[in-house]
Amino acid sequence: MKHLLALLCLVVTVHSFAQIKMQGVVKDSIGTPLELANVIAINKESNTLESYAITNDKGRYVLSLGKNGTYNVQVSYIGLKTFDAVVTTNEENIERDFTLQEDNMLDAVELTYEMPVTIKGDTLIYNADSFKNGSERKLEDVLKKLPGVEINADGQIEVEGKVVNKLMVNGKDFFDGDTKLATKNIPSNAVDKVQVLRNYAEVGQLSGVQNNQDNVAINIKLKEGKENFWFGNVTAGGGVAPSPNDELYLIQPKLFYYSPKYSVNVIGDLNNTGEVALTGRDLRNFGGGFRPPSNSSGTSINLGDNGLSGLTNLGNAQEIESKLGALNFSYAPREDLDLSGFVIYNSNRLKTRQESFVQYTDADLGIPDEATVETGREATNQGLAKLSAVYKPNVNNQLNYDILGRISDDEESQNLFSSVVGNTNQLDTAKPYSINQNVNYYYTLNATNIFAFEAQHLIKDEDPFYNALLPNDPTNNNDADRDAFDNSALDLGLDRDQFGYNLNQERRIKSNQLDAKLDYYNILNSKSNINFTLGTILSRQDFNSNIFQFLDDGSFFDPTPTATDLDGNTLSGNNDTEYNFSDIYLGVHYRFITGKFTFTPGFSVHAYGNKNTQFGTTYEDNFFRVLPDFETRIQFKKSESLRFRYNMRNSFTDVTNLAEGLVLNNYNSLQYGESELQNALSHNLSLFYSSFNLFNYTNVFAGINYSSNIDQIRSLTNFDNVIRTSTFFNSQFADESLTAFGRYQRTFGKIRAGLNTNFSYSKNNQFVQGRQSVNESFTQRYTPEVRTNFREAPNVSLRYVYSVTNNEQGTNSTRFVTNTPSIDFDAYIWDALTFRTDYSYTRQSSDVNPTQSFQTWNASLAYRKDKDAKWEYELKATNLLDIDSRVSNGSSNISVFSSETFIQPRFVTLRVIYTL
Repeated sequence: MKHLLALLCLVVTVHSFAQIKMQGVVKDSIGTPLELANVIAINKESNTLESYAITNDKGRYVLSLGKNGTYNVQVSYIGLKTFDAVVTTNEENIERDFTLQEDNMLDAVELTYEMPVTIKGDTLIYNADSFKNGSERKLEDVLKKLPGVEINADGQIEVEGKVVNKLMVNGKDFFDGDTKLATKNIPSNAVDKVQVLRNYAEVGQLSGVQNNQDNVAINIKLKEGKENFWFGNVTAGGGVAPSPNDELYLIQPKLFYYSPKYSVNVIGDLNNTGEVALTGRDLRNFGGGFRPPSNSSGTSINLGDNGLSGLTNLGNAQEIESKLGALNFSYAPREDLDLSGFVIYNSNRLKTRQESFVQYTDADLGIPDEATVETGREATNQGLAKLSAVYKPNVNNQLNYDILGRISDDEESQNLFSSVVGNTNQLDTAKPYSINQNVNYYYTLNATNIFAFEAQHLIKDEDPFYNALLPNDPTNNNDADRDAFDNSALDLGLDRDQFGYNLNQERRIKSNQLDAKLDYYNILNSKSNINFTLGTILSRQDFNSNIFQFLDDGSFFDPTPTATDLDGNTLSGNNDTEYNFSDIYLGVHYRFITGKFTFTPGFSVHAYGNKNTQFGTTYEDNFFRVLPDFETRIQFKKSESLRFRYNMRNSFTDVTNLAEGLVLNNYNSLQYGESELQNALSHNLSLFYSSFNLFNYTNVFAGINYSSNIDQIRSLTNFDNVIRTSTFFNSQFADESLTAFGRYQRTFGKIRAGLNTNFSYSKNNQFVQGRQSVNESFTQRYTPEVRTNFREAPNVSLRYVYSVTNNEQGTNSTRFVTNTPSIDFDAYIWDALTFRTDYSYTRQSSDVNPTQSFQTWNASLAYRKDKDAKWEYELKATNLLDIDSRVSNGSSNISVFSSETFIQPRFVTLRVIYTL
């Protein structure tokens, strides 16, 4: 890796010395500097774009030009005559100013070569072809090359440090609620412009009365000729797997149709090569664009997630079979009505294997260390469907309706060998479904009065089932060397005279929630407005659970637990709990602008009601609370700002933490709730700085978030061997967390360098085996990166990730260090061959485990006759080094662990791609 870094530094140095700078000021006819004027330099010999610049607030520009060349320099500004000049360079830098004259012609700006980046108000427009070199195949390949745009580790698009939650194609929603389907599937050759819509407002009527500076959307403008025609590609391929009985296959149709009136997008994926467009977790987080109306009210209620949330990350499986079918449409039957929606079906089959070792850091706790070998199979089938309607009869009225339904059928089976418990077989199944509806109405009475009504209704039904088969020797139940699970079996009331424990649990959680609010905005003047909000959250959850046992002869046994709570009351193995929550609130916010400052102070008054009923007893808590919030923004320049935000938030738990009966999370984790749990209160502060400078191609984004939690809901945990039993309480000890991040990025000609940093600190109080201790964790992560963006030459990206985590766990401390250098290389050769490869090396070390490492190397070689060819042939290899596992080290509040996760072997496939 050191040699690669030295080579790249040499390339950067040579490239820099081969350049000279041309700089100066662009003014109008009366000498006023022009901000956001466009300056481009076209190489007269090759007739290609050599460099471009956008002037800053002082009218200054800088171009990087090659030595001893001749260039056509063009300076343009809307409303003024375009200035053309021929510039010949030598060995010296050039200083030259330009003066533009007035022109009354509306079409005065005529560029012989399109600007790579232009700015129109709050919209940043990238000309995609200016950043392509021919090796791109998907939208994400283009986005990665745009200044200020990143694809993060979760596959989300980030612009100027902000996550993009909405992506459109030709102004039409593309699978609203997720951007990954777009970045992974829209073909790069169809992309003409990438329009970044900053300060984006879904509802134009509210754009002037809300703070939308953190809202960013992207619109992909298609190339001419793509409308009214189907476009896209179909990929088919195969290969031979290491196992002689397995053959690799892959079929991926991606078809798109756009017209002014309607659009249709079809995405399919059928493969066993491990290439997955959407994971199960992606679909569970797929919100469909739904945002709770109470999101900024200061109230947070957790309805819980009782599905199989532990399903494996698809990159950590030995075998993967995937099926995906997705359809997205939009239709405008009338000018005042837009209909849109999507249907997604996703199915995955996995085979997994993981070996782990857990070491408990405090010997006084008496918890034995545990080595485990876990093999499993997982099957997920998930369906998602959404329908949306927007009715806008005039500029003063808008009615939106959305309905989103989801259903899944998941199953996870595991065989776990534990050095403490022995061999255990587990089965988890769940068939949850939910229906989410959203109704919004916006009405502008006149120029100073606006009303907005938003309501969301959610129905959710979850039914997880759990089964565990554990070993048991019925002859040693009362011996000192009894089986590891015997004490827990006694607490659960199981029949211990069996040659194995067949342990089962049924659960059913039904949730019904209404979240609605009415906003009134009064515009006082051009600089200020006041907002009154009347809202409510009404929620009901019903929770039923039952623990039972099947005996050796197959008969059913209903156990009577002997375990007791902290007060000595015997616990039940069943739950039948009804939990009702209500919040009625009134909010007031005043927004005003003075100079560069925008202030938005406010508060909300809440009347809360909590009631849960279980085992014939009702627990009720009603109270009032005032929650203040404040936001201020300093707009230094159009592209530079600083935002500070504070809010106080009330958080309420879900029904499973209130239910007093025993619940099995799995065989080695039991819990029972506390019916009198109170809400947790938190103080939250954030500071965010953003600077996007197209004058010197420098982007700087940084943020700090701090949270202090009061009366936080914490767990009291006791261990018997490695089997834990937990309950919950409101801790009088405050927990704190602090996160900070920063990104610096600068472009030097065709070289882009950047540095990402992340820091996180947390202080949590834990209660284990009756002891209170403070756990502190501090993580630092540094990621320097250098990448090139040559049009003709090959491109390379070098990245180095250095991460350090220090944990203080009571009187014990641990330190983990991770080093990950990586390289991505792509080359478009002879206008026909595309070669791409990526390599990474990960080294992990700690003061408690031996140093471990693993490598990843993938490559592909594709041939097409030219850029416009219909057929392309690709040879692709993954895991070229044929490593069989990845390693990881880490820690929890009371332990450190190391794990080895087995992955797919080397795969080599041949693919044929047909482009429509």
